[in-house]
Amino acid sequence: MTAKPIIHPFFDKPTNTVSYLVADPETKRAAVIDPVLDYDHSSGKGSVKSADAILAKAAEEGFKIEWVLETHAHADHLSGAPYIKIKTGAKVAIGERIREV
Repeated sequence: MTAKPIIHPFFDKPTNTVSYLVADPETKRAAVIDPVLDYDHSSGKGSVKSADAILAKAAEEGFKIEWVLETHAHADHLSGAPYIKIKTGAKVAIGERIREV
């Protein structure tokens, strides 16, 4: 019997967005879905606090992040995908029809 994936949601209150860390419990291979890059509109400053929380959870669980998946174009937040790619070497993927957006 195949084990169910482990799914950890991360809610970003300022953008009302949920990012996910999804992992195979047997192989410990993982993907991050729709990671947020924090941005404060009033100050114009960004941070990686939300992405670092996902990375910390992955490290705590012993997961190797291999993919960052973007499910859609994000008008509600900046993407943390480039940061996670730099930190983990993960590949980033989004549907090819994104060019139409």
